[in-house]
Amino acid sequence: MPQNITNRIHVSIKKTYYVYDRFGIQATFALLYHEEPLSVVELSKYVRISDELIELDTNHYFIIFAFTSQENAYKASQNLIQKLDLHFNNHTSCIAVDTFDKSKTPANVINRLNQIMIEIHKNSYVRVETEDILDH
Repeated sequence: MPQNITNRIHVSIKKTYYVYDRFGIQATFALLYHEEPLSVVELSKYVRISDELIELDTNHYFIIFAFTSQENAYKASQNLIQKLDLHFNNHTSCIAVDTFDKSKTPANVINRLNQIMIEIHKNSYVRVETEDILDH
């Protein structure tokens, strides 16, 4: 991943931690994979305006589900997958969701999401998964 994108993700994660410290508002971090190239503009049609999207490459996006617990982010991820499936008429999208934990460094957040995504790709029936998959 290019350094400028890594830096942007690190800053966004740190800002999210700051908002939590200051206001007690959680967020949830996620990683989206879509087989076909997907622009930020196109993807932004399917997420809430409060959610943050960072394009990692044409197939992967880092998402911050702002003001959202992991449980609600999981539901939002399922809704996002459904909307992408309907729009693209395929079933190639999947989302890795990690719990909000301020003790995780930004690098750790990214690594965990990548590990979850690897596990998702091992099972073609799984479309949205949490860090629980890493315990198996």
